[in-house]
Amino acid sequence: MWPDSRGAGGGIKRAEGGQLGPHSEHLRPICPRCYDAAEKASASQPRTTPKDIAIPPTLTDRLRQFLGGATLAVVSPAVLPPARLDGEFGVLYVVLSLALLILSLGIHEAAHAWAALKCGDPTARDLGRLTLNPIPHIDLWWTILIPGMFLYVSNGRFLFGGAKPVPVDFHRLKNPWRDMSIVAFAGPLSNLLLVAFFVALWKFFVTTGYYNGAAEGMYQRQNDLLPAVLMSAVGANAILFVFNLIPLPPLDGSRIMTWILPSSLRESYNAIGVFGLIGVFLLMRWEPFSDQIRRLTNMVIEGAETVVSLGGVW
Repeated sequence: MWPDSRGAGGGIKRAEGGQLGPHSEHLRPICPRCYDAAEKASASQPRTTPKDIAIPPTLTDRLRQFLGGATLAVVSPAVLPPARLDGEFGVLYVVLSLALLILSLGIHEAAHAWAALKCGDPTARDLGRLTLNPIPHIDLWWTILIPGMFLYVSNGRFLFGGAKPVPVDFHRLKNPWRDMSIVAFAGPLSNLLLVAFFVALWKFFVTTGYYNGAAEGMYQRQNDLLPAVLMSAVGANAILFVFNLIPLPPLDGSRIMTWILPSSLRESYNAIGVFGLIGVFLLMRWEPFSDQIRRLTNMVIEGAETVVSLGGVW
């Protein structure tokens, strides 16, 4: 999910000297028209303007605020395969897989915060979001209630959820449009690195059997609890990487696309807002689209296995 940059009241307020106002703690995204206007204004007058700037929220912004945050990702059954839930270690498998998933979501958001800091905006760091601790990244709706509802309704076969958006002050970035795309890409990139990391762990434990209760043969070990949980983490992070790069708002890929698009198209493109997420969710129910996402996810996993194994050397 791409980082946020709008205020809790639906707008951004800046105090004198260009500093964040009292509502900066709940920043959410503002529209491209406001960004372009702010950039033109900043070019013609100093940042230390004594006047506060308030941007009224749009209907889309109010809906996003009501929903409690922007969705981070859709996690397909590759994370929690139905067959695993009926196995010998079903409950423990689910708990450990969800723990690694939440940890991965936290790393995804921390990567956004780190990239924003490197691009000139310390907002996320100042609000305690530059951390690998997953707790500050947990959102009541998207990390707990909505995933729990989907697990219950689908009998554990489908998971849909996300994490709390990372606040980013667009005006503090050195090169705002470009840097927002960099900040957005940092999240999926962290998931790609985690794919390689968990593949390496999976391969090590399956090859060596250095864990309690390991099966005798290498192929039998793939069905043991530890390798199975690690492989679920591989699948989850591969999906997070592929899904979040879909170029539809409010996913991370839309921020990259916004930078690529001509400035005349940015406003109408980003006006899709949270409704783009509904469209993506419906697309995921369309078999040709979901099959393509699955193929891309498998390509990511196979590519990571090739790199980690040095082309099959080990």
